[in-house]
Amino acid sequence: MRRLLLLLLALYGLPATGAETTAFVNVNVVPMTAETVVEQQTVLVRNGTIAAIGPVEDVPIPEDALVVDGTDRYLMPGLAEMHAHVPAADSPALQRYFALYVANGVTTVRGMLGRPSHLDLRDRLDAGTTFGPRLVTSGPSLNGRSVNGPEEARRMVTAQHRAGYDFIKIHPGLTREEFEAAASTANALAMPYAGHVPVAAGVQRALELDMATIDHLDGYFAALLPPDSPGEGGYGGFFDVFLADDIDADRIAEIAAATAAAGTWNVPTETLIEQLVDATPVDELRNRPEMRYMPPEVVGNWVSAKEAQLADRNYDPEVVRLAIELRRELILALHRAGAGLLLGSDSPQVFNVPGFSIHRELDVLVAAGLTPY
Repeated sequence: MRRLLLLLLALYGLPATGAETTAFVNVNVVPMTAETVVEQQTVLVRNGTIAAIGPVEDVPIPEDALVVDGTDRYLMPGLAEMHAHVPAADSPALQRYFALYVANGVTTVRGMLGRPSHLDLRDRLDAGTTFGPRLVTSGPSLNGRSVNGPEEARRMVTAQHRAGYDFIKIHPGLTREEFEAAASTANALAMPYAGHVPVAAGVQRALELDMATIDHLDGYFAALLPPDSPGEGGYGGFFDVFLADDIDADRIAEIAAATAAAGTWNVPTETLIEQLVDATPVDELRNRPEMRYMPPEVVGNWVSAKEAQLADRNYDPEVVRLAIELRRELILALHRAGAGLLLGSDSPQVFNVPGFSIHRELDVLVAAGLTPY
């Protein structure tokens, strides 16, 4: 990983006034068009676009090119953080987070809690006048506090479409009628909507209404409960993990197939859930190497959140262990059913340091049964 990051840093560290052509020489290319590594390649990048890829001896290097020695290193497409929380454009934390994303190979970020300043920020990132990853942004979320009735839901979706946001973010608290109004309006405008599944609507209704992405696997455990379960009200702890021993695991394949048929993608953010609720000692999380890049008060807040979760009167380590096992089983079932999975960790939230957490999320997906490819 360190060798990969060095190469990425070399690319992103190029001065704006430097050579228009960069040559990565003798590098191992991970193309992601097939499960392979193409060794000893030269990759020419001209004016920000890949112009040539080929064996070292076959690709001539222009005299004016900036040469990056790729020996024993790897070059791959950029990663995407598909569930991020981006600070305001004038926040002092913004450049810290953007630098951490880029240093870890994250070249696209989907901002899941947008604000007006993100529209101009997105354009400046696209133009290259601001340093950082490409930004795809929602508008301010639709939730139980911001929406008061179906008509207001329709109005907010229409206004965000007109303003130029990329998609609509759904947060908890919407009534079924508000959710359906927002969904139908977004669909009519061909504007994706994504995020949480309101308890009042449920996963099945979200699939019927063509929700673009469900994040955190939100609502799936509730959807897998028997009809007479007391957990039906949605009070099962953090993303229903405390309901794990009540769900009908035999129906996981069924709901995964329904998700695939609907064309809805999932962003599991599994690192977020597991780090908050599992039995990993707080000190182990607090002392991870990447925590040095976060303000101490932020890390302290994460520690408090973890401690509060472990102190919850309903916390049962065996139920939590089962919840993690079943969530991983669901992730694998979604993948095998052909339902799309997106890479996201919900950074910077609860020990998920921007950039670093994406690599931890990849590890968790492999632990769930996916191959590294």
